[in-house]
Amino acid sequence: MERISVVTKKRTDFVEITEQIEEIIKRHNVKNGICFLFVPHTTCGLTINENADPSVRRDIMEKLEELIPENDNYSHTEGNADSHIKSTITGHSLTIFIENGVLQLGTWQGIYLCEFDGPRTRQVWIKIIPTT
Repeated sequence: MERISVVTKKRTDFVEITEQIEEIIKRHNVKNGICFLFVPHTTCGLTINENADPSVRRDIMEKLEELIPENDNYSHTEGNADSHIKSTITGHSLTIFIENGVLQLGTWQGIYLCEFDGPRTRQVWIKIIPTT
Protein backbone atom coordinates (compact mmCIF):
# COMPACT_ATOMS: atom_id res chain seq x y z
CA MET A 1 0.00 0.00 0.00
CA GLU A 2 1.13 3.53 -0.78
CA ARG A 3 0.02 6.78 0.80
CA ILE A 4 0.01 10.32 -0.46
CA SER A 5 -0.56 13.49 1.52
CA VAL A 6 -2.89 16.13 0.15
CA VAL A 7 -2.84 19.66 1.56
CA THR A 8 -6.15 21.48 1.30
CA LYS A 9 -6.37 25.26 1.41
CA LYS A 10 -10.00 26.00 2.29
CA ARG A 11 -12.81 24.58 4.41
CA THR A 12 -14.34 23.15 1.23
CA ASP A 13 -11.81 22.28 -1.44
CA PHE A 14 -11.61 19.79 -4.31
CA VAL A 15 -7.97 18.89 -5.00
CA GLU A 16 -7.20 16.92 -8.13
CA ILE A 17 -4.91 13.96 -7.41
CA THR A 18 -5.05 12.15 -10.77
CA GLU A 19 -1.44 12.85 -11.66
CA GLN A 20 -0.14 11.60 -8.30
CA ILE A 21 -2.04 8.34 -8.70
CA GLU A 22 -0.78 7.91 -12.28
CA GLU A 23 2.82 8.36 -11.07
CA ILE A 24 2.38 5.58 -8.51
CA ILE A 25 1.00 3.24 -11.17
CA LYS A 26 3.97 3.97 -13.45
CA ARG A 27 6.41 3.42 -10.59
CA HIS A 28 4.85 0.01 -9.87
CA ASN A 29 5.04 -0.85 -13.57
CA VAL A 30 1.54 -2.37 -13.52
CA LYS A 31 0.26 -3.17 -17.00
CA ASN A 32 -3.23 -4.34 -16.06
CA GLY A 33 -4.92 -4.26 -12.69
CA ILE A 34 -7.15 -2.47 -10.26
CA CYS A 35 -6.37 0.69 -8.33
CA PHE A 36 -8.17 1.08 -5.00
CA LEU A 37 -8.19 4.51 -3.35
CA PHE A 38 -9.34 5.18 0.22
CA VAL A 39 -9.37 8.18 2.56
CA PRO A 40 -9.24 7.33 6.29
CA HIS A 41 -11.08 10.50 7.32
CA THR A 42 -14.71 11.16 8.21
CA THR A 43 -14.93 14.73 6.91
CA CYS A 44 -13.50 14.36 3.42
CA GLY A 45 -14.16 12.07 0.51
CA LEU A 46 -13.16 11.05 -3.00
CA THR A 47 -14.87 11.54 -6.33
CA ILE A 48 -14.29 11.28 -10.05
CA ASN A 49 -15.59 14.19 -12.06
CA GLU A 50 -14.78 16.65 -14.83
CA ASN A 51 -11.25 18.01 -14.78
CA ALA A 52 -11.39 20.31 -17.83
CA ASP A 53 -13.67 23.05 -16.54
CA PRO A 54 -13.11 24.24 -12.94
CA SER A 55 -16.63 25.68 -12.82
CA VAL A 56 -17.93 22.11 -12.43
CA ARG A 57 -16.07 21.73 -9.11
CA ARG A 58 -17.33 25.11 -8.00
CA ASP A 59 -20.92 24.14 -8.89
CA ILE A 60 -20.65 20.88 -6.95
CA MET A 61 -19.23 22.59 -3.86
CA GLU A 62 -21.86 25.37 -3.99
CA LYS A 63 -24.75 22.92 -4.41
CA LEU A 64 -23.53 20.73 -1.53
CA GLU A 65 -23.32 23.84 0.66
CA GLU A 66 -26.84 24.85 -0.36
CA LEU A 67 -28.23 21.38 0.38
CA ILE A 68 -26.16 20.81 3.53
CA PRO A 69 -25.29 24.19 5.07
CA GLU A 70 -22.46 24.55 7.55
CA ASN A 71 -24.69 26.03 10.23
CA ASP A 72 -27.95 24.17 10.67
CA ASN A 73 -29.76 22.50 13.52
CA TYR A 74 -27.38 19.52 13.84
CA SER A 75 -27.11 17.24 16.88
CA HIS A 76 -23.33 16.88 16.42
CA THR A 77 -21.95 19.94 18.20
CA GLU A 78 -18.33 20.06 17.02
CA GLY A 79 -19.23 22.46 14.20
CA ASN A 80 -18.55 20.04 11.38
CA ALA A 81 -21.70 17.94 11.11
CA ASP A 82 -22.19 19.19 7.55
CA SER A 83 -18.72 17.88 6.70
CA HIS A 84 -19.61 14.40 7.92
CA ILE A 85 -22.79 14.40 5.83
CA LYS A 86 -21.03 15.65 2.69
CA SER A 87 -18.28 13.03 3.01
CA THR A 88 -20.92 10.32 3.34
CA ILE A 89 -22.47 11.50 0.08
CA THR A 90 -19.17 11.57 -1.86
CA GLY A 91 -17.89 8.36 -0.31
CA HIS A 92 -14.48 7.37 0.96
CA SER A 93 -13.20 5.01 -1.71
CA LEU A 94 -12.85 4.55 -5.46
CA THR A 95 -11.97 1.59 -7.67
CA ILE A 96 -10.45 2.26 -11.09
CA PHE A 97 -9.29 -0.21 -13.74
CA ILE A 98 -5.74 -0.08 -15.08
CA GLU A 99 -5.30 -1.20 -18.71
CA ASN A 100 -1.98 -1.08 -20.55
CA GLY A 101 -0.47 0.89 -17.66
CA VAL A 102 -3.13 3.63 -17.81
CA LEU A 103 -5.96 4.49 -15.42
CA GLN A 104 -9.21 3.93 -17.27
CA LEU A 105 -10.83 7.32 -16.83
CA GLY A 106 -13.11 9.04 -19.30
CA THR A 107 -11.77 11.82 -21.51
CA TRP A 108 -12.70 14.62 -19.13
CA GLN A 109 -12.47 12.74 -15.82
CA GLY A 110 -10.13 13.42 -12.94
CA ILE A 111 -9.80 12.07 -9.41
CA TYR A 112 -10.45 14.49 -6.56
CA LEU A 113 -10.00 14.56 -2.84
CA CYS A 114 -13.06 16.41 -1.55
CA GLU A 115 -12.29 18.45 1.56
CA PHE A 116 -15.23 19.50 3.72
CA ASP A 117 -13.52 20.46 7.01
CA GLY A 118 -10.27 22.13 6.02
CA PRO A 119 -7.80 23.38 5.59
CA ARG A 120 -5.96 20.21 6.56
CA THR A 121 -3.41 17.69 5.43
CA ARG A 122 -5.19 14.51 4.37
CA GLN A 123 -4.03 11.02 3.50
CA VAL A 124 -5.09 8.97 0.50
CA TRP A 125 -4.23 5.29 0.65
CA ILE A 126 -3.57 3.53 -2.64
CA LYS A 127 -3.56 -0.20 -3.27
CA ILE A 128 -2.70 -1.50 -6.73
CA ILE A 129 -3.53 -5.10 -7.53
CA PRO A 130 -2.06 -6.44 -10.77
CA THR A 131 -4.21 -8.76 -12.87
CA THR A 132 -3.37 -10.93 -15.83
